[in-house]
Amino acid sequence: MDIQRSGSQPSGKGSAEWFTGMVRIDPLFESHDPARAGGASVTFEPGARTAWHSHPLGQTLIVTAGCGRIQRWGGPIEEIRSGDVCWIPPGEKHWHGAAPTTAMTHIAIQEYLDGKAADWMEKVSDEQYQG
Repeated sequence: MDIQRSGSQPSGKGSAEWFTGMVRIDPLFESHDPARAGGASVTFEPGARTAWHSHPLGQTLIVTAGCGRIQRWGGPIEEIRSGDVCWIPPGEKHWHGAAPTTAMTHIAIQEYLDGKAADWMEKVSDEQYQG
C-alpha cells in the first residue's frame, strides 16, 4: 500500500510547449507496475488550454470546478462544467481548457503505453479557441 499525503507532491506549471496561458498541474498518482495509469489535477486560468494532442490508450477527464471547453478534431467546441466526465478515445486528436472568462479544474486520468501517455501536436490558435 502507498499513501500519497496531501501536499507531499509539489505543484508544477504547465509547459509552454504544450499549454497556452496559465496552467497549474498538481500530481495525484502514478501507478506501480504492472498497472500503468496516472492522474493529475489540472487548473486552467480563463482562456488557458492544452495544445492539440491524443492519448494512445485514451483519457478520462473529471471536471471538479468551473467551466471549460473541449473539442475533438473536426467537431464543435463543447462546454464542460463541474461534475461532467469526459472520455476521449485512444488516438482521438483533441484539446481542452478553461472558458474565456472562467477558470476550470479537472482530474485527468490516462494510461501509459511504452512509457508514453500523450502525443502532443500543434497549439490551438486563438481563432480555433474562439470557434
